[in-house]
Amino acid sequence: MSQPLADKLRPVTLDEVAGQRHLIAKNAPLRNIIESGTVPNMIFYGPPGTGKTTVASIIASKTDKKLIKLNGTTASLQDIRDAANQVGTVAAVNGILLYLDEIQYFNKKQQQSLLQYIEDGSITLIASTTENPYFYVYSAVLSRSTVFEFKTVSPDDILPVIDRAFSEMGKELDCGFDIEDGVKKHISYSCGGDVRKAVNTVEMICLSSNVPAKGENRKITMKNAELLGQKTSLRYDKDGDEHYDIVSAYQKSMRGSDANAALHYLARLLDAGDLPSACRRLMVCACEDVGLAYPNIIPIVRSCVETAEAVGLPEAEIPLADAVILVCNSPKSNSGNKAIKRADEDIRKGNYGQIPRNLQNVHFDGEDRKIKGQHYIYPHDYPNHWVYQQYLPDEIKDAVYYIPGENKNEQAAAEYWKKIKGDKNK
Repeated sequence: MSQPLADKLRPVTLDEVAGQRHLIAKNAPLRNIIESGTVPNMIFYGPPGTGKTTVASIIASKTDKKLIKLNGTTASLQDIRDAANQVGTVAAVNGILLYLDEIQYFNKKQQQSLLQYIEDGSITLIASTTENPYFYVYSAVLSRSTVFEFKTVSPDDILPVIDRAFSEMGKELDCGFDIEDGVKKHISYSCGGDVRKAVNTVEMICLSSNVPAKGENRKITMKNAELLGQKTSLRYDKDGDEHYDIVSAYQKSMRGSDANAALHYLARLLDAGDLPSACRRLMVCACEDVGLAYPNIIPIVRSCVETAEAVGLPEAEIPLADAVILVCNSPKSNSGNKAIKRADEDIRKGNYGQIPRNLQNVHFDGEDRKIKGQHYIYPHDYPNHWVYQQYLPDEIKDAVYYIPGENKNEQAAAEYWKKIKGDKNK
């Protein structure tokens, strides 16, 4: 085929674009801007295959501007200058709309070079990125642009595109199709919200199907759909936003005691082969969010993690699932985490002093010391293995970092020491 199917089916009007109703439905903000005829500088942010390039092309045709496409992975400063040199020429009478794909790959100098053109209006910039623009786009460019977020396209919105793809392939191959039940639905879900990926999957399924006898339809089987569509359901980049979104949702679901949600995100991590992140966040959650409410959970989870690392994927999912469910169902306390953060804050503020003499690792006294001797009191020589002495420096001797959580374990320990220490419970 001379032209990829995805290009053949690329929408030419906003109504043909799959999804993004929050941006381009009737009276939606982006649609109103486009129909006003005055297009500002914009940044399109979202996953691949969600219509960013398509909408930019539609904008260019609506505004009669010449569309110039550049890609941040390959474009240079000279490419930007060449685009600017076309301003005012016959080829760009109504101005230029520069569509810069993957702007996050432009360095600061390259992004700065855009400023003079977008400030004087000679170029209207539409930049796209799959990464958070507030982290990757130069602030001066960002302040002169409006950010629009393109969301993952739902399976229901992708189904009509799949129908069109099969129809177009039927014309191309001059045949009909006998499509097994569930094939279209499988494609719509397995593409992970990427419309282009769904169309490409249809194309490959049709081309790989058995050539029938003359006059018969090609058979599109679920087996072939599963084979060609496998491992496409998960958007994942270990250095990208999707990675951090998943691990964040994973840990927050455990913290929130939602086992079903936590297992879902665990499955997504493992499906992407990211065993280290799944194990690390699980260990952190056991310590940070369960902590002293159930201290024994830490060696238990550690044991599950070691087992998972020993057996590897796919069997690693079994001990990790056990540990995730245990963390979700355990009582929660972040008192230890809060305590060390309070101590850290004191240190950063400079609230520390000389370590008390009785705690120092000192074996001799200088001639200038009036009171000789270390005077450390050994707690094990006293009832209940405790005796009062000052442990904190004089400057912060009354500081309190640890506050027991409202759970059985910590309250029992607090009550125990209250009885022993009495009013010296510090």
